[in-house]
Amino acid sequence: MPAYLCPSCKTNRSRFNIIEQHPKAVKMDPRSGDVVQEYGPGEQDAFHAAYQGPALRVQCGACGLVEDEKTFAAFAEHNQLN
Repeated sequence: MPAYLCPSCKTNRSRFNIIEQHPKAVKMDPRSGDVVQEYGPGEQDAFHAAYQGPALRVQCGACGLVEDEKTFAAFAEHNQLN
């Protein structure tokens, strides 16, 4: 795992929440909101786009900012400790 630095508070380098995303494709009833159908990986119909987002997101343990892991890692790389 790369080093992180929060791009918002610019001080936190050690306290983070790692958020693992596990998307579940579903078809919902538009009126009730009930799940009508769940799709497995690669089973979506032609009108259902597959999830393209990141597998991990990171939350700063100091200020609460939630962003892609790449954002925290890139900010840490740009502002390396000497």
